[in-house]
Amino acid sequence: MFVRKKRNKSGSVSIQIINKADGYKVAKTVGCAKTPERIQQLVNKARHIIRTCDGKQGEFFLFENKEKSIIENFLKDLSNAQIHTVGPEIIFGTLFDRIGFNIVKEDLFRDIVVTRLVYPTSKLKTVDYLYRYRGLHIKPDTIYRFLDRLCDKYKETVEQCAFEYTKRTLKNIGVVFYDMTTLYFEAEDEDDLRKIGFSKDGKFQNPQIMLGLLVGEHGYPIGYDIFEGNVFEGHTLLPILEKFRSKYNFGNPTIVADAALLSKKNMAHLTEEKYSFIIGARIKNETGQIKEKILQQARGIKEHQSFVIKKSDGTRLIITYSSKRQRKDSYNRKRGLVKLGQRIKSGKLTKESINNRGYNKFLTLKGKIEVEIDEEKINEDSLWDGLKGYVTNTKLSSKNVVENYHHLWQIEKAFRISKTDLRIRPIHHYRKKRIEAHICIAFVAYTIYKELERLLYKNKAGFSPKRATELTQNMYEIECRTSDSMNSKKIMLKMDKEQQLLYNIVHK
Repeated sequence: MFVRKKRNKSGSVSIQIINKADGYKVAKTVGCAKTPERIQQLVNKARHIIRTCDGKQGEFFLFENKEKSIIENFLKDLSNAQIHTVGPEIIFGTLFDRIGFNIVKEDLFRDIVVTRLVYPTSKLKTVDYLYRYRGLHIKPDTIYRFLDRLCDKYKETVEQCAFEYTKRTLKNIGVVFYDMTTLYFEAEDEDDLRKIGFSKDGKFQNPQIMLGLLVGEHGYPIGYDIFEGNVFEGHTLLPILEKFRSKYNFGNPTIVADAALLSKKNMAHLTEEKYSFIIGARIKNETGQIKEKILQQARGIKEHQSFVIKKSDGTRLIITYSSKRQRKDSYNRKRGLVKLGQRIKSGKLTKESINNRGYNKFLTLKGKIEVEIDEEKINEDSLWDGLKGYVTNTKLSSKNVVENYHHLWQIEKAFRISKTDLRIRPIHHYRKKRIEAHICIAFVAYTIYKELERLLYKNKAGFSPKRATELTQNMYEIECRTSDSMNSKKIMLKMDKEQQLLYNIVHK
């Protein structure tokens, strides 16, 4: 007997077993297929049938029934405990090792970080995930005890790993970006760290902490620090810079930060320490003389044009114009004024009692209690629409200054990833060590996320890190053992095309 391939009119190929002893008759048709891969599978099956049945035609059907029975019994006895989700480990676990975080020799650290990337929920949910998908039995107290010692034992180590990764990736850290964000707590009580303060999340009644993040180009992590929830942003830049410069000795890069970090003290200190900087300017807060110069030179300015005003402290104030920003400024003011007008009509508003995103500057008091909108102030404010300022002590061209500042969105993206994809907020911990450990885990997870993002972009994968995370969640492995063996065997289920591409990219 032998195997024959017969092409049909439909374009498919029939795989047949031919019996030569009976005048070359078809003993059995194993199946039809069109793809080379499926055709080869049927050929292999036909050859297996011939070997198993020892060429006896009458045993073909007995073989099929036996094969079917074996498969049905295997599936019947298969339990959920034998099926494991291994995608997170073979993708994110591989990147965890490659970056160097496996220097921490506690498996629980790895498990918590990988879980934060795939199922970023509470630590109690982490216990549930590790049991359901990894078959690991870990008690909540075990996780909490680990968090209590994480920062004391490993924080410095993992921060060093993240910095070395960024240094390898960027080759040269010539520009760094700094920003702050608030992280709120699902609690009402304050303590030495958690304070009620100005909240960027709009959670003004919730205790919070301030997170300062320093990143290189493209958002690659350098370091972070946490501050009390009511600290002023402008007081955080210099301590973080000094901390990481002394720790990593990465020289004096150009600092890019937003207007919240703008203060005479900060700029004087940066200049004294030979840092170059590019900081967003609050042009409406400049002196009357400089404001007059700005408005004079801004007359007739066109799209993306700029001009420079030299300041007495040796810095340059670069002013640019954008019609898109002009429309946005105008829209925001009109929207604020509509709400302001509605509140005035309610009769319950006084200038002293409001703070409507600064729109109270358009109000004028009439008598003791009468409040009305001042149209002249509105017209004066509209002169600034579309103008944006940057303060710098660099010798870069105006165009390069603006381009560098616009890269600040990378750090905004970093916060967005941390707050959404990694769900760093809200924080449910209340002990300081656990809060610090929570931030540390999110920082490590963000570093791995950035490496995955880099690999996907480099290899033109065509999907995002978020999609890659979804793909890992149904990469499965079956653990089984034969009846005559005491040893179990683990078999990876076949991946789909996207999963295989992701696997190949990470394991190159």
